[in-house]
Amino acid sequence: MSPSTPFLSVDLERMQANIARTADAATARGLALRPHAKTHKCIEIGRMQLAAGAVGLTVATVGEAEVFAAAGLDDLFIAYPLWVDAARAARLSHLAAVGANISIGVDSVAGVERVTRGGLAGRIAVRVEIDAGHHRSGCEPGLAGDVAAAAVRAGIDVEGVFAFPGHAYAPEGRERAAADEVEALTVAVAAMRAAGVTPRVVSGGSTPSFDAALALDSPVTELRPGVGVLGDAQQWELGSMRSSDIALTCHATVVSHAGGRLVLDAGSKVLGADRAPWATGYGRLLDHRDARIVLLSEHHAVAELPEGAELPPLGSVVRVVPNHVCTAVNLVDELAVHDHGTDAQPVTTWRVAARGRNS
Repeated sequence: MSPSTPFLSVDLERMQANIARTADAATARGLALRPHAKTHKCIEIGRMQLAAGAVGLTVATVGEAEVFAAAGLDDLFIAYPLWVDAARAARLSHLAAVGANISIGVDSVAGVERVTRGGLAGRIAVRVEIDAGHHRSGCEPGLAGDVAAAAVRAGIDVEGVFAFPGHAYAPEGRERAAADEVEALTVAVAAMRAAGVTPRVVSGGSTPSFDAALALDSPVTELRPGVGVLGDAQQWELGSMRSSDIALTCHATVVSHAGGRLVLDAGSKVLGADRAPWATGYGRLLDHRDARIVLLSEHHAVAELPEGAELPPLGSVVRVVPNHVCTAVNLVDELAVHDHGTDAQPVTTWRVAARGRNS
């Protein structure tokens, strides 16, 4: 029996194609792949990514690392400049004690000192985060050597350097962000070498900048795309994924035609409320490419179709593409899995195992 709407569904055929395409592209370029599992938070998907050749997984929090490590997916990079308090130090120490291979981000000498104070030297590795133009976290590229040298002096293994070109999440920004990342990482690698530290890993990438990054001459040895395994309306709108690549949708029932529009039983509590300034709506309909979600509340999504278009009938089910798949997945306990997106019945369900593991 199909679950009651609204629910999130994975098109297994499309997802497997996305995994294979990404893995093949990285292999052809001689790059390691460490996909960001915060997108899906599912053990089953992580296993498929590793089986396709990924060297390990990226996560955002210690909690996510704990979930994947407990399932045996234990080569993990926490791509975040962690401020290591006593509780996090104990948790990271336990992960190392049970055999997990853990590295974390640092972007300051003070951050390195917290790793040392937590007794983690020799137990986990670090990667120095640099700012490649997104202007969120990360030190200036030229300061990477100072941070790395401080870690080495403290007896901490410096695995390498990483960046996140988040400004690729903008119209016509993908190529520029990829080029900015290459420039910043080149400076950072030189700074580290000048400080006597040779990075073994130079890590970058995002889903929107992935193809552009592959085309550049770069010091990058590893890429960390996340969203591309499932896709979302942002990637569709940016042009980094086609509608035929979208593997996750929200199945929603048409409950009203009020005002000549579609009113669906899927609101922000299942779709998420993200809407970038450049986005044309709060989501899209996979099978009605010109439709947009124009109004979103907790349990309602209102979609407009072009004038004169026939509305799907009351009681019918449509497939909504959330704007941001990572936040949508974190709102549900499980994903329904269909062999093909148009199948009526799911073949199984997957638990969103790392849901809510935000610390």
